[in-house]
Order: sequence, then C-alpha cells, then structure tokens
Amino acid sequence: MNIPFNKPFATSQEIDYIQQAIIKGHLSGNGDFTKKSHAWLESKIGCCKALLTHSCTAALEMAAILADIQPGDEVIMPSYTFVSTANAFVLRGGVPAFVDIRPDTLNIDESKIEAAITSKTKAIVPVHYAGVGCEMDEIIKIAQHYQLLIIEDAAQGLHATYKGRSLGSIGHLAAVSFHETKNLICGEGGALLVNHPELIERSEIVWEKGTNRNQFFRGQVDKYTWVDIGSSYLLSEISAAFLWAQMEAIETITQKRMDIWQQYHQAFAELETQGKVRRPIIPIECRHNAHMYYLLLPNLESRTTLIEKLQSFGINSVFHYIPLHSSPAGIKYGRTDGSMTITNLFSDRIVRLPLWVGLNQVSTIIDIVYKILSH
Repeated sequence: MNIPFNKPFATSQEIDYIQQAIIKGHLSGNGDFTKKSHAWLESKIGCCKALLTHSCTAALEMAAILADIQPGDEVIMPSYTFVSTANAFVLRGGVPAFVDIRPDTLNIDESKIEAAITSKTKAIVPVHYAGVGCEMDEIIKIAQHYQLLIIEDAAQGLHATYKGRSLGSIGHLAAVSFHETKNLICGEGGALLVNHPELIERSEIVWEKGTNRNQFFRGQVDKYTWVDIGSSYLLSEISAAFLWAQMEAIETITQKRMDIWQQYHQAFAELETQGKVRRPIIPIECRHNAHMYYLLLPNLESRTTLIEKLQSFGINSVFHYIPLHSSPAGIKYGRTDGSMTITNLFSDRIVRLPLWVGLNQVSTIIDIVYKILSH
C-alpha cells in the first residue's frame, strides 16, 4: 500500500483548454483564460480586482509593494505560517512582528495583536489556517482604530467564508494559492485580490513590471512606459487554461474533499473522547473548504510515533510549519511579541492526514490510526 499525502487532481478539461490556448497563439500572461479567471475570482469572492500571479508568494510580494512597506516598518502576523508570509515583507525591508495563535483554530490570536502594535506598525496579516477564517471582525476593529492595512493570507482559504463573507474579500488586499497542494491547482500559481479601490490602478502597474501597459491596451494612454516599481508577476496562459478547468469544477472538488474531511472527523470523535487526539475546531461563523484534515497528538513523541508507524503501513502523513519566530531568518529579520506557548506546543503536536480528490482508502487510514493509537 502506498497512499501519498497529496495527489494533484485534474478534471477532463485541462488538456483541451491548454490546447485552445496553443491554437490561439497566446501563451504568455493576460490572455483569454487569464481574463476568465479574473472575472471568476471577482464574481466568486467579491473582490474589486483579481490578478493571477505565478505563485501566492508573488501575490504577497505585490501586496507588500502596494502597502508601501519601507525599511523598519512592522507587519503583525502569526509565527505559525509559511515562510512566504514573512519573506514578502522582509524583501521590502519590513519587520515581521510575530504573535501567538489561538488554541482552537490555530489562527492568529486576535487578542494578542493590539499589544504588538508600535509606532512602526503598518499592517496586520491574518493567515486563514486550513481554510478556516480568522476572527476578522475584531481584527478590522483594531486595524481601523490604528489605521493599519489588513492583508489576508488566504493561501488555503479559497471557497471558504467568515460570517458569510468569502475569505480574501475582507482585508484591503489578499493572496490566494493555486499550488498543487491546494484545493484548486495549476501546478504553481496564485492571485492577488484587491478590495481597496484606490489600490487597483497601482496593482496593475506593479503586476506588469512597473509599466502602465494595461492602461495602454484599454486606450487610457497613447503609449505605455515605466512608471513605478514592479516585476514579472503574471501567470502564463498555459497555467491559466489549466486553472480555468479547475474553477469550473470547484463545487465538485469541494464536495469530494468535504466528504473525506467528514469521514475523518466523525471517525475520530471516539479517539478525541478518549483523550488520545484533538480534532479540528470550526467556529460556528466559519464555513471551511476541507483544505486539510489534521489531528493534534498529546506531545511530540506521540506525534512522531504516529507518523513513523503510518509510514510503515505505506501512509504518508506529515506535520506542518516550523514556527518562524524561532527560525534563523525569523530571529534575524523579525521580532517576537509576547509568549509563543500555543505556537510552540501545537507545532510539535500536529499531524496532517492524506486528503485529496480520488482518495478511496479513507476507511483504511482510519482503521490503521485506531490500531496505532490503541496500543
């Protein structure tokens, strides 16, 4: 038996759409499939403007530019996140201010944010872990009071909501991911979502290498030129064609992932009652997207044992982030505000189980987890 942690899913349309892009003769960015994807994101999420990028990392880097992060500016974020969340701002000279996470959702602990604010603070970056929304109402209140930008790291949050609002539509800016480990994929890819109208024009300029090329093609200027900093952030049309097929199938993909998530969740209730694991907690105001299913084990030793024994059965389970605040670059470029008790504890205890469309051995995985944890 060999059950991978992740297996990229493809519908039956990706190759056809890629072929269409080839026939049309437009393979670089911002072609017809890119435009379709932009319209889909703007309609589905409710953002003012969407721009496909070659990665979620690129979208975060664009957000840092649009936030006008200058050397020494501080950006509050959880330590329990992917390196790109911090790196995007460090590249502009920004300083990540790491705070602890909540014990229920593993999202940024909104009650820790205000204490981390200084005169140098420029933005707050809530990371919607596992496609479960952060406590955005409270974060918005804090941001408004201190006149801070909110940049949502919604890499895992596509097609999930907080109080009925799509993740990625709530902050001034947001970034989503289409990496092959995400719910919708195109190999490598992402998107910047702009919700603050005043940032739309500049976002297009940054996206197009610092030129006003989009304005030229819309007939707003008679020639285009270099007007701002930027880079080559566009997603290729080949990747956008692949992505479009995924977007068309989002309801099917989400339902199949949700079915697997629910199987795990129901099956492990007994282990939770026995105190052997803790299952994910989904707040009532959040609708998640079944991005991942994880268990929290009692300690590092029990987590390590479970991963090793699952591997011996051919089941690939994995842990997740190594906290950024204690990493070499995190120590060098960032600062830690307050205790990191939950971050340190939970990063040692978490194990993620296989979850991908087409996984038909869920009951086998469940049985083996029970077998291992019953000894």
